[in-house]
Amino acid sequence: MKLDVTPLDEAGAVIVPRGRLTLTTAPQLRDAVTDLVDAGRTRLVVDLGSLEFVDSSGLGALVGGLRTTRAAGGDLRLANAAPQVATVLRLTNLDRVLRVHDDAATAFSDG
Repeated sequence: MKLDVTPLDEAGAVIVPRGRLTLTTAPQLRDAVTDLVDAGRTRLVVDLGSLEFVDSSGLGALVGGLRTTRAAGGDLRLANAAPQVATVLRLTNLDRVLRVHDDAATAFSDG
C-alpha cells in the first residue's frame, strides 16, 4: 500500500491510502496517524477513494486512528469511500462510528 499525506491547515491533514488496507499494511496507517497527532495535527481525513480493499485489520486501524485523534482532542473522518470499502463499512455498521463524507475538502465543514 502507498500512503500519501497532505496538510490541510495547522491542525489538519488528509491521508490517502492507495491499494489494499490489510493485516500487513494497517500498521502503516496507524503509524501515519500517530505521527500526525504527535506533530499536532489532530483533525484527520482518510480519503478512501484509492483504496481497493479493506479487511478487518484495516478497519481496526481506522477505528484506532479515531481513538488516537479523539484522545488528542481531534477527530478522524472518512471521505470518498470506494464502493467495496463503503459496502464493508455499511455491513459492519462502522459507517455509524466513522463519519463518511463525499470528499476530503468538506469533511470538517460542519465544524
